[in-house]
Amino acid sequence: MCVSQRRGRSSPGLHLILLPLLLPLSFLSSIAQGAIDIPQNLLQPPILKVTPKSHTAFSLEDIQLPCEASGIPTPTFRWVKDGEAFGPERPAHGTLRAEDEEPLASYGGFYRCYASNTLGTAVTQSVQVIVEAQPVLLKQQRVHKRAHEGESIILSCNPPQSSTPPFIHWMDKRMVHIKQSDRVMVGLDGNLYFSNLLGTDSRDDYICNAQYAAARTVLPHTAVMLTVSPNNDVIHARKPHLFRPIGSHTSVLALKQQSVTLECIPKGLPTPKVEWKKKDGSLEETGGQVEAHGRWLHFDSIAQGDDGEYECRAFNAHGSTAHSFSLTVEASPFWVKEPQNLLYSPGETVRLDCQAEGIPTPLLTWSLNGEPLTEVDEDPRRSVSDGVLILRDVEFADTAVYQCEAYNKHGSILLNTYLYVVELPPQILSSDGLVYRVTEGGDVVLHCESFGSPRPHVTWEGEERPPLLSDPRIALLTNGSITLSGVSHEDDGEYTCSIKHTNISISAHLKVYNRTVMLTGPQHVRAVRGTSALLDCDFYKDRELHQYQIVWRKDTQKLQESSPDDKYTFFENGTLKVSNIQSDDSAYYSCEVFTDLDQVKASGSITVVARPDAPRDLSLSDATDHSVTLSWTPGNSHNSPITEFLVEVREEQHTEEGGWSWARMRRVPGDFDHVELSLDPYCTFRFRVIGVNDVGHSDPSRPSEHHSTPPAVPTMNPGGVRSESINPKTLVITWEEMDKRQHNGQGFQYKVLWRRAGGTDIRWNHADVAAPPFLVNDTGTYEPFEIKVQAVNSLGEGPAPQSKVGHSGEEEPEEAPSGVSTSVVNSTVRVQWNEAQNVRGLLLGYKIYFQWTGPRGGRVGRSLRRQKEREGRAERARERDTLRRPQVVVVNSTTTWREVTGLQLYSQYQLSITAFNSKGEGPHSSPHHFSTPEGAPGPPASLRFESPSEKSLILYWTPPEETNGVLLGYIVQYQQEVESKDSLWKMETIRDPGVTHSELDHLDPSSHYIFKVIARTAAGDGPPIMLRAATLLEGVPPSHISIVSGNTSLNLSWVPGERDRNHGFVIRYLRKSPGCDWMDSEVVNSTQGFYSLTGLQPGSNYHLMIKHGNDTQWENMTWTIGPVPSVMPGGFAAQGWLIGLISAILLLVLILLIICLMKRSKGGKYAVKDKEEKEVESEARPMKDETFGEYSDADEKRSGSDASLNESKLGSDDSLAEYGDSVDIQFNEDGSFIGQYSNRGPVPHGNESSGPASPVNAAPPPPAAPSMTSVLNRPI
Repeated sequence: MCVSQRRGRSSPGLHLILLPLLLPLSFLSSIAQGAIDIPQNLLQPPILKVTPKSHTAFSLEDIQLPCEASGIPTPTFRWVKDGEAFGPERPAHGTLRAEDEEPLASYGGFYRCYASNTLGTAVTQSVQVIVEAQPVLLKQQRVHKRAHEGESIILSCNPPQSSTPPFIHWMDKRMVHIKQSDRVMVGLDGNLYFSNLLGTDSRDDYICNAQYAAARTVLPHTAVMLTVSPNNDVIHARKPHLFRPIGSHTSVLALKQQSVTLECIPKGLPTPKVEWKKKDGSLEETGGQVEAHGRWLHFDSIAQGDDGEYECRAFNAHGSTAHSFSLTVEASPFWVKEPQNLLYSPGETVRLDCQAEGIPTPLLTWSLNGEPLTEVDEDPRRSVSDGVLILRDVEFADTAVYQCEAYNKHGSILLNTYLYVVELPPQILSSDGLVYRVTEGGDVVLHCESFGSPRPHVTWEGEERPPLLSDPRIALLTNGSITLSGVSHEDDGEYTCSIKHTNISISAHLKVYNRTVMLTGPQHVRAVRGTSALLDCDFYKDRELHQYQIVWRKDTQKLQESSPDDKYTFFENGTLKVSNIQSDDSAYYSCEVFTDLDQVKASGSITVVARPDAPRDLSLSDATDHSVTLSWTPGNSHNSPITEFLVEVREEQHTEEGGWSWARMRRVPGDFDHVELSLDPYCTFRFRVIGVNDVGHSDPSRPSEHHSTPPAVPTMNPGGVRSESINPKTLVITWEEMDKRQHNGQGFQYKVLWRRAGGTDIRWNHADVAAPPFLVNDTGTYEPFEIKVQAVNSLGEGPAPQSKVGHSGEEEPEEAPSGVSTSVVNSTVRVQWNEAQNVRGLLLGYKIYFQWTGPRGGRVGRSLRRQKEREGRAERARERDTLRRPQVVVVNSTTTWREVTGLQLYSQYQLSITAFNSKGEGPHSSPHHFSTPEGAPGPPASLRFESPSEKSLILYWTPPEETNGVLLGYIVQYQQEVESKDSLWKMETIRDPGVTHSELDHLDPSSHYIFKVIARTAAGDGPPIMLRAATLLEGVPPSHISIVSGNTSLNLSWVPGERDRNHGFVIRYLRKSPGCDWMDSEVVNSTQGFYSLTGLQPGSNYHLMIKHGNDTQWENMTWTIGPVPSVMPGGFAAQGWLIGLISAILLLVLILLIICLMKRSKGGKYAVKDKEEKEVESEARPMKDETFGEYSDADEKRSGSDASLNESKLGSDDSLAEYGDSVDIQFNEDGSFIGQYSNRGPVPHGNESSGPASPVNAAPPPPAAPSMTSVLNRPI
């Protein structure tokens, strides 16, 4: 792309000499873009493209030394052999080939190639050509070697010597390689070494093949026959010795980056193994790799750090031998700093740096166009020091090719460097108007690459900014560009680059964006193996940077998103989900966000934790009669330290194999790997160990080996020794059986001892038994005994047991408690009695039997009693039965008093008390009577109201459920609700308990009231029952009605007023069609909220109206749905063709009827009686097979017996609620009310109302199941 620049004109007639390959890369790039004006007739110094290499020649065909170079004018070539010119000068191409008439030997020596043109001479490095004859194998005698089994032997291979050593292959006559191992191998010298012989090593075709790659020749030696004889004597093992190398020490010199192999081939029986080590360091830190079954230590590219002392040690069961190597690493010369090919202006100072290193340190020499500087005329402007050549005040004639050559004893290297002196007009190579984008805080380079000789002087300016180069953040580069560090938003704008003393300039625009910031990076997560982990990557970027990429890495490996069920899932917000985490997922994870301008990175990690691996390598040690030490090796903790070990034991001697189980024995801290265990005698144990960390328990280890302990006398006696006597005069002694592991030997028994407690006979009775219980007869009833049980086996008795007291069997108490007394406070009674005597066992407690015998005084008020009997005699009878049912209070202790609460006030009770032991209860004490005092009554049972007018209200209530005495009357209180403050309570006292209503007048219709009713007895007033209510207002017809249209009906619904009394009204309706009149519905109650107007015509327009007095309360126009009834057009019936068609149809129908009657008369008379019987049978069948619905017998009976329902009026007190818990208003598909039943014919419109009606119109019967007859007789 051409760059538009404002440039001045250069001086005419200037001789331009330009070499593109000597220019900087940026300049070459500009040339490729056509950004600079370059003459077409360019000169170019020679540049070597192909150079020769040292090699060995076996024939004239191998004499070919390539030397090719480019340049303008085309270079010419000449060769120098051993310091003298060799052959003629060659134009265009310089490759040297052998002449047929020259002998091969004349081409051996050292060569250099010189490529020259008018601008200078380039020189190749010196190469050597070695001339050898083709390798030839001399005639050999067949070799036959014999040896015995176990001996060591070498099969030699002596190929012809060459400067290019051959590759040796030992093969058989079928060209199959001899198999090598640590016992048989080919050495670096090509010989085949047998560390020790086997009978199978006998064969007659061991052939050594020498492959000369450079000569393209393979020379097979004569086959060697090896016969291995059996050794009749005992084969004696031998300690190792070394075939190679010989002696105890070898010095090895190696060149850096070359391959080196140290070799140790041992012999011995059994076959020795070889170990390598670095005596002055770690072998793992070197580049050496052990190969060839441990016989070689190979360095593929040896480095300076591999220098040092090495040792190989060969060993077997009978001894060892060693050999040391001193490996010295030196280096042929290599470049550290190379001089650059640059353009220079006349008068400039040139500095060519040429630095090389090597071991030993190389020497440096300079040449000019192939001639050593020492042989070139001295120039005071030129100086050479330590590889640096300086040429001051250069001229056009100084254009030349300089050679820098470094050499030591290992070789040499050479560089050609071009010094070009040229004068060119200044130009700016960078494009004009470029926009540079950078994020805040970043660095940016504004390009203004200039070209010219001498070098142009570049200046930079910014709009309304001080001189740019005064800013410490700005640095001017040698090519004219500037670097701006730590960019801020204030640096945003336009910059101008110009060449001083010219009108050449370009502009650059800098756009600064907000830098990308990582808000929340990945955390350090600890995750349980098998679960999932989420790593966050929440970042902020400039909104104008639309392109961005999020890259997740595990360590340094980039992660690729996989399917949702696989390992890695990338979410849109940058979060990474790692699923099914395993141990290899433990790593560092980094999130990198790349935008067009910057990138940000944050790192976290996932540490996978898991249950520890099972412990292993269990071993037993330090065993005694009663203990053993268990040791183990902990399993992998999986990044969660082991906190403890659980030692489990399994006893196998005293348990059947199917019943073996592991039991927890010890907990051991996690930093221990052994524990001493105490063991029971006469048992066989196995142990296992479980590791525990924060994640969970490991799998159990493999069981340890068996460990058995010797028998011993019992060390303990059974526990739980007690008496469990049931029958009188019998003592039953029992105890907890001891585990077989505690028997400690054979012949185990229990020694039971007993004697009467407190008796005169101090001797112990005893008996040996195998298992509990033990029975002692004729002991008396509940007599105390001292009892004890001792463990015994064939070796002796256990420790002396401690005695306990037990009793023989019990009987029921013989006497009832006496001295029963009571004291009553309100509904609580305190009962006291004397301690029971002659219990005949262990006294467990007492039982108090209470029974309500009736109200105190026998009367509660005749009027009140009669009223309650009228309200619910059955319920009161159930309550009395509950009260009269005896209640039992159990006293589970030996205390002789108890308080009983919750008694009925103003009631009479009787009680009795019994004592009980484990055998049962004794006799009841004599009945004891007491009564509870009179108390305040409970609240009235219910409270409701009626409102006969807007200013009056009648309260109705029912007496309290709990009168707790003689009811004296009621107190009625009410209070008006006002917003400002509470109003005064008004009160009315009713002294007749039989009065359960009160009429309140002069109430405010606009207010609500709080009503209370309180019952009274002589003990005081009870709690009130409360009601919030207001008087009911005069009802009016509804004014807001919703309409749902059907085919032949209109369903009207409204919300009745909350405080409105019922008001009857009619709905007037008119079909908007000629000849139709207004019609009225039945009287509708305003409180019913719904009415269905039926018997209408489909698809018709109706005018609805509700009147209240002379005023219209509500009106509406609406349509029924469905097809509009068709109307014959005027005069249609008078058409003649229609009359004829109808007559023909009637005649045809008449003929068909006559034919049907004739056929029926032929088929016999129809049995009407049979038809009726079929109908009866159809009615008697169960309905479950019919599609009309299922009806119970009770429904059938109700359908037949509720004929009187047809006489009920809608104005009665009955409501729909009597036929179900709620009223479910439903509609047919045409919108009509479902209340139309199939067993009724058409009903006059309006009779389907489900709410209260006027006293004049009859209400429809309640929903009842249709009878079978009505279903069958339903018109189709």
